[in-house]
Amino acid sequence: GWHASMKSGSLSCILPCNRLPVQLMSQVRVYTSNGQKKDLGSEDTNGSIPEETLRKVGTGRQDTTNAGLNQSFLKEPIQVKVKAVLKKREYGPKYTQNNFITGVRAINEFCLKSSDLDQLRKIRRRSPHDDIETFTVYLRSDVEAKSLEVWGSPEALARERKRRKEAEIKYRENLFRNQRLLREYKEFFGNTKPRSSAAAMFFKGPGKVVMVAICINGLNFFFKLLAWVYTGSASMFSEAIHSLADTCNQALLALGISQSARTPDPSHPYGFTNMRYIASLISGVGIFMMGAGLSWYHGIIGLLHPHPIESLLWAYCILAGSLVSEGATLLVAINEIRRSARAKGLSFYQYVVQSRDPSTNVVLLEDAAAVLSVAVAATCMGLTSLTGNPYYDSVGSLGVGTLLGTVSAFLIYTNTEALLGRSIQPEQVQRLTELLESDPVVRAIHDVKATDMGMSKVRFKAEVDFDGRVVTRSYLEKQDIEQLLQEIQQVKTLEELEAFMLKHGENIIDTLGAEVDRLEKDLKQRNPDVRHVDLEIL
Repeated sequence: GWHASMKSGSLSCILPCNRLPVQLMSQVRVYTSNGQKKDLGSEDTNGSIPEETLRKVGTGRQDTTNAGLNQSFLKEPIQVKVKAVLKKREYGPKYTQNNFITGVRAINEFCLKSSDLDQLRKIRRRSPHDDIETFTVYLRSDVEAKSLEVWGSPEALARERKRRKEAEIKYRENLFRNQRLLREYKEFFGNTKPRSSAAAMFFKGPGKVVMVAICINGLNFFFKLLAWVYTGSASMFSEAIHSLADTCNQALLALGISQSARTPDPSHPYGFTNMRYIASLISGVGIFMMGAGLSWYHGIIGLLHPHPIESLLWAYCILAGSLVSEGATLLVAINEIRRSARAKGLSFYQYVVQSRDPSTNVVLLEDAAAVLSVAVAATCMGLTSLTGNPYYDSVGSLGVGTLLGTVSAFLIYTNTEALLGRSIQPEQVQRLTELLESDPVVRAIHDVKATDMGMSKVRFKAEVDFDGRVVTRSYLEKQDIEQLLQEIQQVKTLEELEAFMLKHGENIIDTLGAEVDRLEKDLKQRNPDVRHVDLEIL
């Protein structure tokens, strides 16, 4: 950069406009950045100046009316300042060697042992996990150098990686055989492992409701099947099929509950909670195909080919017993939903429609349909007994099928909505947003997404505009201000300034990361339903 100072006694010059007047200069001095001055010209008796100098200074036309104004305006020197800019640095692949790598990645990606890492430099960094504050990382360049020292060459390291990859693929192919061998070892040596959480789930809450329903519906199916064989009633056949469908579907729900208790793995980082919704969806399809379909089929066959019905006394007794048992299961499901809805602050209707607990919802709707279908079947069978017309019994079978089809359609719709990833209630979203905006470090919240992942688990995502001043002040509050002032005073060159800014800039970025972790932790603590929080820095 350079700055110029131009002095004139009775002459004036204005830069850079070429429309303003320029009078003859008596003297022009140009000062370079090293303080040296150069005379571009000297006073001429003829009042002339070299043409090349005039082109450098500027061009214009003489205006005698504004001569006095121009002379007084340019008695002070004109100074042009150019800002010093730090040279842009090109970051090549070599710079990424300063990246950090965890011990697990170092062992897996570079085929090292834990003892090999003991000899490397260890760096403590802020942890991204909630259970620990800091963890140990290593320089990637150190890990790469150590791997070459251990394996001798990049080619040998590549061969070892390939060998381990093939061994991993082979292990996965034989995973089923290994699991079978493991079960055989457990049976031989005895399994002393305590009862798993999946098994304990069937003794309380939705698991208990499902197990009670399986036992009762299994018994109902057996007795209804005997009544159909004895009487040949189409309505009784529909009731037997209905109980069988309920038993199979609730067994499927039990499988979904057990699978949903599995811990997350690398292939499924958010867990298996949606298995309950998948099981409920399949259950709804099964009710439609197996229950409603067979009931409609048998009712249509009865209308097309009617036949006389035997004594319905035993059928009435079995229907009465089924009504009592199905009603008992229905009461268990209603009590469980009321308790869960009260805990969530929802009404009974909202809890069922939103499918908060898909397993209990299926039991509730199936048992409610069972109680109504028993009433429909008993009514139609009674009409057949009074009139002797078998068509009433076939109409009852069609009515039970229609009822089952309605229940299956509702289950398919609600569980599909849940699996698609629906948003939580607007009131909850507003409460989470206000909690973030009330923090001093946050300026604004944008693009908020709160998704219900199922079983009262919410994933919250938002873009956050952070207040850099508050973040910087939070960093300065942890520093020795006097020592920081001394460091600033010792800065004399651009290189020292760059080193100072890089040092504290990295620390401020770490402080920003700590603020993000704090906000995520506050959201989870104040809203237990929020399990995963993704805050993006805007």
